Amino acid sequence: MTFVQIIDCKTSKIDDMNRLMDTWVEQTKGKRTATHSIVARDRSDSSHLVEIVEFPSYEEAMKNSNLPETDRIFQEMVALCDEMPAFTDLDVVRDEQLNKEIARRFFDEVASGGNLDLIDELYVDDYRDHDVSKEEETTVGSDVLRQDVTGWRQAFAFDFTLDSQVAEGDEVLTRWTWRGTHRGDFMGIPATGKECTMTGMTAFRIRDGKILEGWWNYDLLRLLRQLDAVRM
Repeated sequence: MTFVQIIDCKTSKIDDMNRLMDTWVEQTKGKRTATHSIVARDRSDSSHLVEIVEFPSYEEAMKNSNLPETDRIFQEMVALCDEMPAFTDLDVVRDEQLNKEIARRFFDEVASGGNLDLIDELYVDDYRDHDVSKEEETTVGSDVLRQDVTGWRQAFAFDFTLDSQVAEGDEVLTRWTWRGTHRGDFMGIPATGKECTMTGMTAFRIRDGKILEGWWNYDLLRLLRQLDAVRM
């Protein structure tokens, strides 16, 4: 179970605290078990800092706490604080990264499921698309995406397996595996009935619950080889 520790402190020595955190990151390289750290400052009280540190589990957090570097840095942190820091230990019982879910809905419901009406819900009208298979570097409009999905679905019966997703800020990167059966014309290649597999990655930029921009990178050459369109 994912474990989160919240460290609440007050200090007027913000720059010194930042340098101390940089020192801890450097000294625990290759040893620490923390996977994510956020330091935030209270807008109503500039001396009030909150650090949120994520670990794979409580046990891993304890390993991190027992590092001599962590103990030494903690003592220095206490010296910089106006009062003793407060600690809150939390077991994560629900973790929803909503932007990941938006990206997942495109692959599951639109691309694989064929629900093209959902595009209006998931995408802005002036969506910008970057696709390695197109001559134009950028195409604009949710209708372009609708045409693309329609074309792929006419050429193949396919689905996506989402191998992993990483979210940072307003972007979500999805690594996927595509499997399809060639049943219609594709890039001038008549239907072959061949079973094909392709891997790729898609990055979506999402804001206010809608996809603004997308970058597609996938092994098109591998797909064309499987269709006997190229030989190397």
